[in-house]
Amino acid sequence: MSQDTVDVLNYEDEKRSKLPSGLNVLTILTFIGCAWELYKSVSNFFGGAKSLEKFENSQEKLAEGPAWLRKLAGPEVHDMMVQAIDNKVPLLIIGMVATILCLYGALQMRKLKKEGYVLWLVGEVLPYVSIAIFLPAFFNTLFVYFVVVPLLFIILYTMQRKHLVK
Repeated sequence: MSQDTVDVLNYEDEKRSKLPSGLNVLTILTFIGCAWELYKSVSNFFGGAKSLEKFENSQEKLAEGPAWLRKLAGPEVHDMMVQAIDNKVPLLIIGMVATILCLYGALQMRKLKKEGYVLWLVGEVLPYVSIAIFLPAFFNTLFVYFVVVPLLFIILYTMQRKHLVK
């Protein structure tokens, strides 16, 4: 076998195992998002009551704002925050499990493994299942505001599945 043939074969193997730039960017953003979700889950667990107190103190000011802001200051949001405090342990556990699944799934996708996509997708959807169980008022008040980014990531990762070969 000539040196040129060996170089071409090595190039093809290297090309197949190289991480596509779109998948690289998505996984890096997922790592950042996982760190943010971890912080948010822990801070909601320890600081939920304090957040509720701040919300109650500022509710009058928010009620004088524009319509979209008044929706964020309504009694449904207050009830949802109380429910979140009452269910803080299961919400923390589910948030941690979802974050770990997303992180592990992204790591597997960086290795071009198809199972990483499924694990990441379960981790991405799991918080919404827990919210449906523990905070049903969320879907009436804040759902639209918090579903845009995850939905965008689901679409973008689904478009990158073609690169997952293992």
